[in-house]
Amino acid sequence: MKTFIVKKNIINRTWYLIDAKNKILGRLSSKISNYLMGKNKSIYTPYIDTGDYLVIINASKILVTGNKLNNKCYFYHTGYPGGIKKISLKKMLKDNPVKVIQKSIKGMLPKGSLGRKMFLKLRIYSGKMHKHNMQKPKILNL
Repeated sequence: MKTFIVKKNIINRTWYLIDAKNKILGRLSSKISNYLMGKNKSIYTPYIDTGDYLVIINASKILVTGNKLNNKCYFYHTGYPGGIKKISLKKMLKDNPVKVIQKSIKGMLPKGSLGRKMFLKLRIYSGKMHKHNMQKPKILNL
């Protein structure tokens, strides 16, 4: 028995279009991260990027369950002493809904250079319009 090792010329990447309207943030993010890693393919290898390209539209119409809209907060530091900042999920969804989905998906990808490479195959748009019509993305219902 021999171990199958994926070569770069074997990997076929397809473009998928996902409509995030009325989808729950965490459930959608976990499915998207699986497609970015390539876990939906039979040639999946943990240390090689075998994933597909994903275009997400209607990011501003994403839903969250429970009381997360008011209670969930994102923290960042400015780099100055006492410079910790806090933003609620409600404010972030209003100001920049793309960043909410990005942070959710990035946390589910592998850490390190491989995860950063996988994350580059993700395109998120807050409205219905996107600029990837030339790639002819297939509609993916999650």
